[in-house]
Amino acid sequence: MATLKEILTRRPVAATIRLTVPAGGARPAPPVGPALGQYRLNLMAFCKDFNARTQKYKPDTPMSVTITAFKDNTFEFTVKSPSATWYLKKAAGIESGSGRPGHVEASTVTLKHVYEIAKVKQSDPYCQYMSLESICKSIIGTANTMGIKVVKDLD
Repeated sequence: MATLKEILTRRPVAATIRLTVPAGGARPAPPVGPALGQYRLNLMAFCKDFNARTQKYKPDTPMSVTITAFKDNTFEFTVKSPSATWYLKKAAGIESGSGRPGHVEASTVTLKHVYEIAKVKQSDPYCQYMSLESICKSIIGTANTMGIKVVKDLD
C-alpha cells in the first residue's frame, strides 16, 4: 500500500514508450527522434544517457528500452539486455531461425551457451528474482521454437 507522501509526490505519466535501439547508437534521428519528440522530451539528454549506459555492449547490439514520459516533460528509462533470440542466433552463428522448427534444424548450441545467456539475462529487471535454472529452461524453450537444437556438448 502506498503512503500518502508517495501518492502526493507521484508525477502524472504522459506515456510509456518502448523502443529497440542499437547500443551506443542513440541519435535524435528516427526511430528515437519522432518517438520522444511527440511528448516534448529532451532528445539529446536521452541520447547521451542511453549511450553512456550502453557503452559496455558491442556497437549495434539491439537494446530494448522502456521510457516513461511524464507530463512535466521529464522522463525515466530502463535498459534491458538484448533478447534471448538475439543471443541464441549469435551463439549458433545464424542469421535467422528455422522456417519449420521441430522439422528442420537450423543449428545447435551447447548447454554452456544457454547457461552464459541465462547469466546475462539474470541482470534484467524482469528476471532478477528468477532462478538461473528457470531462466535456462526458458532459453531452451526459445531455442526449440527457433529450430535450434540444444546439446550437452558439441561433437
